[in-house]
Amino acid sequence: MAQVTIRINGYVYTVGCEDGQEAHLGRMAAEIEQRIDSIKAIGGQSGEARLLMLAALLLADELHDLRSNAPAPVEKSNPERRARLRRVAARAEEIAADLLDA
Repeated sequence: MAQVTIRINGYVYTVGCEDGQEAHLGRMAAEIEQRIDSIKAIGGQSGEARLLMLAALLLADELHDLRSNAPAPVEKSNPERRARLRRVAARAEEIAADLLDA
C-alpha cells in the first residue's frame, strides 16, 4: 500500500492508497482544494470543518448533476427501447451466424 502526502487548506495529511493510485489521489485532493479556494474567494465561512463540509456539498452537488444527466441504463429505460435493443442484438447475431457459415 502506497502512502501519499496531500495538502488541503494548508494542512498536511498522509493517506494510504493502492499502489499506482497516488496521482489519482493527488488529483482528488486538488479538486477539494479548488472547492475550498472558491468558497474562500466568495467570503465563505472559515473554520476547517465548515470549509470541508461546504466543499463536500459542492462535490456532491456536481455528482448529483452528473448522475441526473447520465443516460438511463437499458433496464431502467422504456419498454420500447428494450424491445428495439433486443431486435438489434438478434439481427447482429443473425449477421454473425451468416458470416460464420460463409
